[in-house]
Amino acid sequence: MTNENEPRTPSSQAPTSPAGSAAGPQITLRTPAELADALPYMLGFHPTDSLVMVAVHGEGGRFGGRLRVGIPTTPAEWEDTARQVAETLVRGSERRGAKPDGIVVFLCQDPRKGESGQRVMTRLRPLAQRVRLACGALDVPVLEALCLSDGRYWSYTCPEAHCCPAEGHPLVAPGTSVMAAAATFAGLQVRGSLSEIEGRLTPLGGALAKEQEPALDRAAAALVPKILDGATREEVGAETITLAQTLMRRLALAPPPEGGPGTDAWDDALLGHDEAASVILGLQDREIRDIAAEWMENEEAAPALRLWRALARRCVGAYGEHAAAPLTLAGWVCWSTGDEPTARIALALALRADADYRFAQLLHHACNEGIDPEGLRECLRAERRRREPRRKRQAATTRPPGRRERPARLARPILRDKRRTSGSDR
Repeated sequence: MTNENEPRTPSSQAPTSPAGSAAGPQITLRTPAELADALPYMLGFHPTDSLVMVAVHGEGGRFGGRLRVGIPTTPAEWEDTARQVAETLVRGSERRGAKPDGIVVFLCQDPRKGESGQRVMTRLRPLAQRVRLACGALDVPVLEALCLSDGRYWSYTCPEAHCCPAEGHPLVAPGTSVMAAAATFAGLQVRGSLSEIEGRLTPLGGALAKEQEPALDRAAAALVPKILDGATREEVGAETITLAQTLMRRLALAPPPEGGPGTDAWDDALLGHDEAASVILGLQDREIRDIAAEWMENEEAAPALRLWRALARRCVGAYGEHAAAPLTLAGWVCWSTGDEPTARIALALALRADADYRFAQLLHHACNEGIDPEGLRECLRAERRRREPRRKRQAATTRPPGRRERPARLARPILRDKRRTSGSDR
């Protein structure tokens, strides 16, 4: 399955639904219009170019796990896509305790140039039918299948022309529905559209990109041989951590205008090309990255997230694969601080940059399975506590008079797949 927005194997996410979930406020959705209105609150963002499936359980129709993948551009891939997403959602629900009693399907896509929303609905109808057949083959019926496009929605399951006109129904204006009021009361947040969130994490273009790539070339020529040399690897690690901390302090002391549209451009202007390149290359070392993962809470989290986003945007040209490290760190900070929707998007982009990046694979799976991140946070805290006293002792015994204390010694790797047999975790 070719998929622009997610790793090749789709993943269902654990239920955190705002509608009918035991974990959230009880909101009854009775009509296709209410289902369409609830979708962004279920995901945490407005999906674009997406196939979304939601498991439904019990007589009351309680929402369970959810799944989102990009709609393949080639219709020849639709049958395989439908089979994979149906199996992933159903099997994932079974692992979490219960096979779904039904599934609700959403196909969300903006019209192409010169295309109407109605034309999108017609063009995607064969995909909706394949998804319905794939779910039926697993003995799980599709209760509703909706197409959302150009501010309107259509039902693929309703045969009545008088209630489902060809031109579709208009979607409720954002923020005006009962669902929106209930979600606001419950503290649920829609973080914009999928394309907007991805845009904050994708490489820059224009003049900045042209200036950044030569800086990355210079950093690679200087740092990579040192990272590969055991004698100088620790020195590179200490320099990378110190520089990253310096950049975080700079960002923390220069907050962007509140609510302003130029937040990312503000952060981009605070980072020099050579500074960004040095940290990006340094983070390719797994031990250095593991130390950086410790900045995931309290006052460190916000500037760390701003830094990881900015560094991901600097992975331009031939250095696109290098974005896996800062994207994974951005996803980890988001997950650790409770922003699971953005975490999933960042981790999916990390796997798109490097499908074999083991740290992203592990976090993406854990986040989708609804695992509590506190266990990993505690592991990182413990590693930090072990390392800092060791650093202080070493500094006291080895520092010559009049010289400044050296940066922290690199930690041992703390995030590794015990089943790994080769160096796939970078």
